[in-house]
Amino acid sequence: MSSGTANQRPRTRISAWRPAVAGITEVFHAHFTDHAYPMHTHDTWDLMILDDGCVDFAVDRRRHGAAGSGTVVLLPPGVPHDGRTVNASGFRKRVLYLDAQVLPGRLAGAAVDVPVHADAALHQRLHQLHNALNAAGDAFEAESRLAFVRERLLAHLGASPRARTSGREAGRLAATLRELLDSSLRTGMTLDEAASLLHAHPTHLIRCFRQTYGLPPHTYLTGRRVERARLLLLTGQRPVDVAMAVGFHDQAHLNRHFKRHLGVPPGRYLAGRSHDQRLPGPQRNGATPPRAT
Repeated sequence: MSSGTANQRPRTRISAWRPAVAGITEVFHAHFTDHAYPMHTHDTWDLMILDDGCVDFAVDRRRHGAAGSGTVVLLPPGVPHDGRTVNASGFRKRVLYLDAQVLPGRLAGAAVDVPVHADAALHQRLHQLHNALNAAGDAFEAESRLAFVRERLLAHLGASPRARTSGREAGRLAATLRELLDSSLRTGMTLDEAASLLHAHPTHLIRCFRQTYGLPPHTYLTGRRVERARLLLLTGQRPVDVAMAVGFHDQAHLNRHFKRHLGVPPGRYLAGRSHDQRLPGPQRNGATPPRAT
C-alpha cells in the first residue's frame, strides 16, 4: 500500500431510508470526516444521537458544540441551522427526522434554547429505537419505543404529563390490549390504533401492560407469533407461508425471531422429525398422540 493511500482519510459513509412507522419521515446514518452543512431548515424535528467524534453547529445564530458518545441533539422545524466537523476524525451520527406533529410546535423555543442534551436514558431509548428500525417488519416495537422517546423529549422541553391509574384499571387496559393483539396476529395493529380504541395514551398503555404481564406488548406480540408459527410448522406448512400467516413481514423476519426464541431457524426446528410426525390427522393403530410440552 502506498503512503498516499495509507494517509487518505476514510470516505464519507451514509445510509438513509423511510420506515413504515408513523411519525418518522426519514432515518439517516452518517460518518462524516470532512463536511460542512450550509445554513438550512427542515420541515421536521431533527433528532440526532452522536455516536463518536465532535460536531459544531449553529441554531438561530447561536453556536453550539456536541462531543462524545451519548450526546443527543434536538432541532425544531423551520429554525435555520448548520453543522460541521471539528477535527480530522469527523463524527458519526444517527438521525431521526420526526414529523412536525410528533412534538407540539409551541415547544420550538425551548428546543432552540437548549438543543444539546447529555441524557443517558434518552440516548439508550434512541439506540433501541434505531435497532428496531433497522429490523424490517418490527413496526409495533418501533412505535412503542418512539412513544417513550417522545415522552422523554417532552420532559426536557417542560411538557411531560404522565397519566396515572389504579392497579385494577391498569389490569383492565392490559387485558383488553392483549385481546386486541391476539385477534390481530396476522393483520397487525399499530400502537396508535390500539391507544385510540382504548382511549389511552400510548406510553400509559405500554406501562399498564408491562405492569400486568411483566413484558411490553411488542415483546408479547412477537412471542405469540412465534408460538403460532411453531404450531403451523408442525402441520407441515412451509416457513414462507407460515411467516405471512402469523403476521411476520417475510420469511427472514420469521427466521430471525424464531431462532432468537427457540435457538434454531424453522427449517432446523423440523429436522429429524419424520414426515408422519409432521402431518396432522389420525394416528397409526388409533394411538393417541402425546401432548406437546
